Amino acid sequence: MPGSTFIAFVRQHLLPCRAALVLLLISWLSACGGGGDAPVVVVEPDGPGRTLGVERLQQISAADMRSALAAAGAKAPPLQVRYDVVSYRIEYLTLDGNGNQVRASGLLAVPVKPAGRRSPMLSYQHGTIFLDAEAPSNAIAPGEPPLLLAAAGYLVVAADYVGYGVSKGVPHPYLLSAPTASSVLDLLTAARNWRLRNGVAGNGQLFLVGYSEGGYATLAAHRAIEAGAGALRDELVSVVPGAGPYDLAATLDALLELVRKQNPVLAALVDPGFLRRLGGTIRDEVRRALVRALLPGDADVAFDTRFIDPYLADDRDLIERQSNVYDWKPITRLRLFHGRDDRTVPYISATRTLQAMQLRGATDVSLTDCTAVPAGHLECVPEYFGFVLGVLGQQARDL
Repeated sequence: MPGSTFIAFVRQHLLPCRAALVLLLISWLSACGGGGDAPVVVVEPDGPGRTLGVERLQQISAADMRSALAAAGAKAPPLQVRYDVVSYRIEYLTLDGNGNQVRASGLLAVPVKPAGRRSPMLSYQHGTIFLDAEAPSNAIAPGEPPLLLAAAGYLVVAADYVGYGVSKGVPHPYLLSAPTASSVLDLLTAARNWRLRNGVAGNGQLFLVGYSEGGYATLAAHRAIEAGAGALRDELVSVVPGAGPYDLAATLDALLELVRKQNPVLAALVDPGFLRRLGGTIRDEVRRALVRALLPGDADVAFDTRFIDPYLADDRDLIERQSNVYDWKPITRLRLFHGRDDRTVPYISATRTLQAMQLRGATDVSLTDCTAVPAGHLECVPEYFGFVLGVLGQQARDL
């Protein structure tokens, strides 16, 4: 089991949501028992997952999305556009990096289907971005992945994450597993309540996908869902993370090696196996070098970089409690995807995840290699989306 930080997250976050969902079910049954025209009563959680506001953004035509795919050429995913899409910004309560409640936002993309038609739910987790304008609820354009996936027939949610959208200015809890999972699960709860209030029919299926930091967020959310109970766990069908830093120490080992190659003076002073012995001045310089390698100078959002500190202190227990999402036993179908030539997030992060899960007895987890040449981080993005569509297409209904 994960450490005390994750257990506290489950107690604070998942159990209240479970109680709210039970009340929601009771209200729904009462409404149905009172007659076919009785309204559904939605009980909002008191804390994380509570809907604070919903704003309709715009409707994008299927024709515009087909044009965006055509313009992408060979990089376009093999996706069939079927529907116009209406987009909404949902504001909701979630947790920040310190476990405090904070107002956050995310995108809800709804395919325009005939009345009464159902849709599977898909939660899309975006990769690392450095500009707030690129957050899902701000980036409403025909070629954006959440909108294209909705045009294919999925009811799509995409969290902005804390630090973007309405929570811009709050430090983004980068590679901290509990608040990352919270931002995803709480948006799913808020979106469910919106859907029930507005008569948008789901079909009882939930899928999770995301690449890079989005792959990390996907696996963090997967673990949190399976650690709890209720509708999200019951509905989860398949999880498809790509190129995520699930094993943080392995990822930072690779990044430190890159920093050492670029800085010979620093390399002569740093022994990766004995980081805890670094003097204060050298430790600070290594930390600054790692941050510079991760974050560009023109970012307009703030990043919480505390994930680096236990690594520099060789505190593997804290890394496990605070950041790692690779060493646990999933039950739901899990399909990992990664490129062997990835220098941004090393391939070993995926192989260690597969091995750790199999050692714990997981039977429905696999790793698929990217076939791009070279199979680098960005080079594998187009193939990843094709892989996602193939995996989901085997199980998704009502598209």
